[in-house]
Amino acid sequence: MAPIQLVFGVHVHQPVGNFDHVFADHVDQAYLPFLTTLAERDFLPLVLHVSGPLIEWLEAHDTRYLDLIGRLVADEKLELLLSGFYEPILASLPRQDRIEQIQWMRDTLDHRFGSHCNTLWLTERVWEPDLAADLADAGVRSVLVDDRHFLVSGFEPHDLHGPFRTEHDGKAVSLLAIDEQLRYLIPFRPPEETASYLRTLAARGHRLAVMADDGEKFGGWPGTREWVFDRGWLAQFLDTIGAMIAHGEVELTTACRATRDLPSLGLAYLPTASYREMETWALRVPAAKRLERLDAALEHNHLETGSKVLLRGAHWRNFLVKYPEANRMHKKMVRLSELCRARGNAEEPRRAIGRAQCNDAYWHGVFGGLYLPHLRSAIWRQLARAEQLLRAGEALTYERIDFDNDGLDELWIHSAHFSAVVSPARGGAVEEYTLFANATNYADVLTRRRESYHQLHEHPDAPLDNQGGHPIHETGTQRGDRMPPVDHHVRSLLDERVLGPDVTEADYQTATYRPLATWATAPVDLEILPEQDALLLRMHPHFSERLHVKELRFAADGTLTVRYDWEPSAFPHAAWFAPEISSATEVAVHCSPEPAMVWQASIATVAKSERGLEETRQGYSVTPVWPIVAGEGVMSIDVRR
Repeated sequence: MAPIQLVFGVHVHQPVGNFDHVFADHVDQAYLPFLTTLAERDFLPLVLHVSGPLIEWLEAHDTRYLDLIGRLVADEKLELLLSGFYEPILASLPRQDRIEQIQWMRDTLDHRFGSHCNTLWLTERVWEPDLAADLADAGVRSVLVDDRHFLVSGFEPHDLHGPFRTEHDGKAVSLLAIDEQLRYLIPFRPPEETASYLRTLAARGHRLAVMADDGEKFGGWPGTREWVFDRGWLAQFLDTIGAMIAHGEVELTTACRATRDLPSLGLAYLPTASYREMETWALRVPAAKRLERLDAALEHNHLETGSKVLLRGAHWRNFLVKYPEANRMHKKMVRLSELCRARGNAEEPRRAIGRAQCNDAYWHGVFGGLYLPHLRSAIWRQLARAEQLLRAGEALTYERIDFDNDGLDELWIHSAHFSAVVSPARGGAVEEYTLFANATNYADVLTRRRESYHQLHEHPDAPLDNQGGHPIHETGTQRGDRMPPVDHHVRSLLDERVLGPDVTEADYQTATYRPLATWATAPVDLEILPEQDALLLRMHPHFSERLHVKELRFAADGTLTVRYDWEPSAFPHAAWFAPEISSATEVAVHCSPEPAMVWQASIATVAKSERGLEETRQGYSVTPVWPIVAGEGVMSIDVRR
């Protein structure tokens, strides 16, 4: 019986803005020891993808890993994969940006390693049909995608062990299906189970098996260092599969060779798709709960094998709906990309925009992602750097456009010093306020919201056991006897409310109150009044005479002044007018008249990570509280420090 060809692929990545110690720990604990061990045992050729942010960090801090890669490439024992250089979700980018990101990676692999492969690692395996044409235009010949992409299209699992072809607009690429069963066997089950599975495939006449997955699971994820290295999984795996190679049962190959040497299995048109967990995470909580219950019901009723795969969640782009904060970053990136190309596409702002396309901060699943403020702030820093370069010498001006493509116009205010986005359709909310001097978006604060894993009285996961353990995607939920707070509305820099006399500061901070009035979702009529070195926005809420005026004055020096004029007689005599400032960093706030109280607190979320549930500070809340009888109030927010 001919040996089954095994593509063994590893993807290693750290996002733009991650901490230096995280990079260093993963190099020492996972990336370098894993590749060194495979090289020493000659478990090669290996297929490897190293993301651009990781390459840049390694070049600046520790070249040992890159040097080892270079030696293995020179000996033709390692195949390096293309991708978007800064690890973007390619489907989320403007089409020219997709091609440019891939070209950056091609140039880096060529110049640093002399590598010329044309197979692509697809970030988070997010596929959209029109990608085929852009990938072909970028010189890509084959793409690694999940087998799930085929299965949800009606293909059978036994049909997928070879290359397919797909096309868009007459431009074609080959597709290789990553075997989900191998992804879950390696390294989470004893090696004998992988050997048995490969023998089963070979006995059925299959000629190819593809395993490609995150390198962090070989020592980087919690518990895996002990399991993979200290308790011997890797040594046992290399012994077991090495024996199969020696006996002619398995032959290691590369993705390029598999695509070149094996006959095509035909044409396949794949739908928008990602891996199974990603599609579930992209759902809003009620839908995710329904999917979970339906999945359990089908499991209980012993649905025929293969049918459950047709049960799907949402596609990756739905994160931009689920999390408006992600959409704000994404649409700012798209707008600046357009502006950069219109102004000649200079290298420095283009690279900053490219770094801002790094995918991790735009979504949330088992890892923190969007919930990690240092990753979001890194995206906003790159966007600020790009816009500062593109707007050098510009005067203060504005554009009235549908900035976020939701069908409602925003006001984009910008100068050589700052950039702001104001939404008249959402109460005049300031959804971005970026000061270029310190590259900070002060409105970058994540809303406290309910997530599907917020549950009561759950038990923590058991550690990895002698039988292998569980994949990282299966980490459980653990909470005490209370649920995390949930905000009333999506946060912006400014949100106005009227509170009843019985609302305490504790009620306010935990959102366990009902406001007497709020203008967070109320559209406003807008007057735009240019002043010398400033822009004044005067707003009047629709359908409400209770808040007469909300004025925002943006000064070129970075100071934002807000004035309110409300109707005291519209509310109970003992009520409070309470405009909240939600800011990414602490800011100086000066009020007139002096408020009765100023409530201040950290804004913290509880979110899932690879270590379980963690509380993370997302920003700061400052709320001047005026007696309703005051009738007016002024706040000056100084973000210059």
